[in-house]
Amino acid sequence: MAVGRPGVGAALGAALLARLGLVLYGLHQDGAMRVRYTDVDYRVFTDAARLVTEGRSPYRRATYRYTPLLAWLLTPNVYLAEVFGKLLFVAGDLAAAVVAYRALRYRGAAAGQACGCCAVAWLLNPLPMAVSSRGNAEALVALLALATLHLAEAGSVGKAAVCYGLAVHVKIYPLTYALPIALHLQSRRGGGEGAVDTGCDKKAKFTFIAYLWQLFVKMLNRDVLLFATVAGSVLAALTLAFYHLYGWEFLEHAYLYHLTRRDIRHNFSPYFYMLYLTAESEWSFALGLAAFLPQLLLLLVVSIAFYRDLAFCCFLHTAIFVSFNKVCTSQYFVWYLCLLPLIMPSVKMSWRRGVLLLFLWFVGQGLWLAPAYFLEFKGYNTFLLIWLAGLLFLFINSLIIVQIISYYQKEPQVAKKLKQQ
Repeated sequence: MAVGRPGVGAALGAALLARLGLVLYGLHQDGAMRVRYTDVDYRVFTDAARLVTEGRSPYRRATYRYTPLLAWLLTPNVYLAEVFGKLLFVAGDLAAAVVAYRALRYRGAAAGQACGCCAVAWLLNPLPMAVSSRGNAEALVALLALATLHLAEAGSVGKAAVCYGLAVHVKIYPLTYALPIALHLQSRRGGGEGAVDTGCDKKAKFTFIAYLWQLFVKMLNRDVLLFATVAGSVLAALTLAFYHLYGWEFLEHAYLYHLTRRDIRHNFSPYFYMLYLTAESEWSFALGLAAFLPQLLLLLVVSIAFYRDLAFCCFLHTAIFVSFNKVCTSQYFVWYLCLLPLIMPSVKMSWRRGVLLLFLWFVGQGLWLAPAYFLEFKGYNTFLLIWLAGLLFLFINSLIIVQIISYYQKEPQVAKKLKQQ
């Protein structure tokens, strides 16, 4: 993002001031009020970083379910000041906007349009502001995910693979981007719009299975193999290094926990009530795994249908993954909001329709938060109402996804080479 441009510099400056103001306010609220502004996970991060400085495993801290790399990054919380991590996350938050701006410019958006999309969807969006200023690390994952997609679209396969390996290590959900990225890279090598060569027999139409087979065969090219090798090497190196240091507990808490997690606490997921009721059942584990099936099916369909536009495909991937996940909290929304600026110029719906969909999205959250408040703070049994509100929110999210797909019109654009300042 060329900060020399007045509009871009103003947006970044306003975003920085707003986030720093929230960080300062958080320090005040934490000291003066019963309800803390700082995310509970930030205390976990700091405690894990303190254990690392003492030469002990960060997994000695209960509920630390993250890569040790995060605890290492936050050791200045112990050596310098506890607020360091929040400032780091704010910096990652703003850097994600810079990468999104560059990606938009590469995709052909004008400077003013790119700046506006980043400002509206990310820089001045209250949700990313709150997430980073409260001490949540999602901004770092957003930065790595955006860098992966931008570099892959720009043809820097090796650099994209490094970012992707880091992203999957830090948070496992970008693993779902593997198929869209592979399909996109094979389409770039094949030329044109990524159409699949259906062979020499022009009389017979290819079946869907044959189409899938052709996609698979075409994925075995240099770019895909390079990406897989580099990304796999980065991920394997980090995994082996931390396994050597911390053993099985690293694999269990950083990776396996997130695959087998069954959170029976109230959240936005449509599955939470089922998992809550069957928590003691012998079928609980199997039901938790079965909850992945709708996700996998939808992600497969989206990958095959939209891989030619990598940013759009991965936005749909993330929105579907979050909406249909067996655990869903508000911080997960950041995972797809960071990709929203990349697709905004191509969503050709009226502003009235856009405002209506945004209104419905907030209404869905409000209807869920009301019974959740009475459960958490008043002790009322509102589990059924929370579940019904979660189902309504899933319907609203599905409606929004369908509307975005319906009004998405990617125009052929010539990539603009940005000048480095």
